[in-house]
This record gives sequence, C-alpha cells and structure tokens, in this order.
Amino acid sequence: MTKTLWHMKLVSFIKHFLGDFHMRISISIGSAYYNGEEWDSLVDYTMAADRMGVNEAWSAEAWGMDAIVPLAFLAAKTENIRLGTGIMQISSRVPSMMAMTAQSLDTVSKGRFNMGLGVSGPQVVEGLHGAAFGKPLSRMRECMAILRMALNGEKLQYEGEHYVLPRPGGEGKPIRLSQPPRPNLPIYLATLGPKSLQMTGELADGWLGTCFLPEQGHVFLDDLRTGAANAGRSLADIDIQTGGYFEMSDDVERLIAARKPAMAFTLGGMGSAKTNFYNDAYCRAGYEDDAKAVQSLWIDGKRDQAVARVPDEMVLLTNLIGTEDMIRERLRAFRDAGVDTFRLGTGGESWKDRTEALEEAADLIQREVKSWEAEAAAS
Repeated sequence: MTKTLWHMKLVSFIKHFLGDFHMRISISIGSAYYNGEEWDSLVDYTMAADRMGVNEAWSAEAWGMDAIVPLAFLAAKTENIRLGTGIMQISSRVPSMMAMTAQSLDTVSKGRFNMGLGVSGPQVVEGLHGAAFGKPLSRMRECMAILRMALNGEKLQYEGEHYVLPRPGGEGKPIRLSQPPRPNLPIYLATLGPKSLQMTGELADGWLGTCFLPEQGHVFLDDLRTGAANAGRSLADIDIQTGGYFEMSDDVERLIAARKPAMAFTLGGMGSAKTNFYNDAYCRAGYEDDAKAVQSLWIDGKRDQAVARVPDEMVLLTNLIGTEDMIRERLRAFRDAGVDTFRLGTGGESWKDRTEALEEAADLIQREVKSWEAEAAAS
C-alpha cells in the first residue's frame, strides 16, 4: 500500500470512528496572479513551513506564473511537505499532458504531489486560452476520466463530447504513458456550484474549497455528500480543505478593515458581472443582499464604497482573526463543520513577519488539535 493511500485510509478511519478532532494545515504559494516577485523569500517561507510540520503547499495560476514550475523547484528544496496545484486550469492543457506532468512532479518530489484542478472562468478560458468555456462540468468529468485512465497505466482511448482519443481520421493510435502508473495519486477539485460539488464528491480525493462559512457549511457539504453517496462512498473519503487568513491581535476592528478589500474583490471582481462563482456561493450561504450590493458597487467603479459595504460578519466568519480565544472558537467551528485541512494565509510587512505569523498559527493549531485529542480520549 502506498504512503498516500495509507494516509487517506487513516483519515477515513479517524473521521468515521474517532471523531473530527484532527486538523491538517496547508498554505498557498504566491497567488493566481503571482509574477515571481521576491521568489527567494517565498522559497525560504515554504522551507520554513516544511520544518514547522505544515502538511501541504498549493500553487495557483491565472495569467502570472504557472502552477507547475514553482512546485518543481520547491520539490528539491523541501523534504516532507506535500506539493499541490491549487489549481491547474483544465482548459490550458490536454488531459494526457496533465497526467504526464503529475507523474513527473510526483517523481521529482518523491511521492509528494497532489493534483488540484479547476475550470477557471470564462474571462480567462476564452480570453487567454481561446477555448470555449461552455459546459465546464461535462468537460471536467471527461478530463477526470482520461486522467484516471492515464494514471492507472491504461491505453488512452476515449470518445466524448470534448475529448476524443485518438484523433479520428488520422494516424494516431491509443498510447499508454511510459511512466510508472500512479493510481493512488490524489486528485483535488476546486468547485463551488451544486452540480460541480456533487461531481467532486463522486470523483475526487479532495475538495479545495473557498467562500466557506462553517455555520453554512451544508451549502457545500450536502452536495459533496450526495456525490460521494452516488459513488458508494462517504464524505469521510474526501479531504475537505478550505481556509482563510490568520492574524492574532486585540485590535479586531483593524483586522476586519484589513480583510475587507480582499472580500470586496472576491464578491465584485472575481469573474464578470454575469458569471462570478464566488459571489453565487455567498448568495447561497445566505448573504445575497450583501454580495449583490458589493458586486454592483465594484462593477460601477465605486471600489471604496464596495469595501465599506462588506459586512464585518462575513470577514470574521471566514477567517481566523482576532484574539486567541476568538481564533480558537473559529477553528473549532471549522472542525465541527467537517473541515479536515485548514489552508492558512498570513501577512506582514516583510517575509520575516509572514514566517513568524505562520509559525504562530501552526503552533496554535497543533496545540489545539492535541487538546481535542485529549478531550476525545477522556470522553
């Protein structure tokens, strides 16, 4: 049994029989729009995270650095932390190349690679890649089918609406990738809509979630659970991963104000006026009036007013900010909602500040998990 498969079975056992007192930690490498600024400092930050026992690091891509190259470099600089794409855009690559890349990264990282996939949005897919965005759900399903075939070591022969292998009428033939099969390589999906969440529950090993409010977690988890049940699985078989920003301070008003611009951008600028999956998710979670109001102000160019319109509650519920007691309370809320891995964002005026904040966060979370374990053992 591979180390990855053993870990996933252990997680499933814990969730089924011992209660949800575990919590893993992950971080993001750069951002979707990261252009390589202060790269050496980011490498040092990731190496420090590795030494702290942070479990995973995820890279992203939009129209800046790609998601792959940074991880290949970091694979040589780290020892234990798992490295994942959070996410690769499926419209920018064909499935066979995604599988080859995943196998290659798993080789150079010595078995530490997680493949994270997403459909992106119409502005990037159609504007940057020149591909059609329509029917993203069926495209992802077909992509997943081909990826599983490739990672299982099968010959690639597939006939779908979006992908046909080999190409009809030519000289191609079904080809099996030459790298060793990796049937247990984890595949995560970044999804938000009900149907895509059900597909994630059915097909994926993990969910890369955003816009997650623990008190409204059922908005996402019910659909994940439905999809899992359709495949003869349970939610315990899926790594539920989401998170937010961490900062500890008694000046709660300052912390809230500092996070509102990012929330306003998510509600108003992450997508077009017609298609914003993040805004839709907050609407389903019960914040439709607020989400639509912020989006309208943002689109009208009233950015300052959009930021001011963001409710304090939305910032507090989606992040780990405030006093230590507030953070502990929110962490338990995420745990009780069913989150397995908390994806941390930390800030500061320098990389030294960010590293110190990450160390503070990791220490607090690791101590809190030990207290949960003690509580479970005593009950």
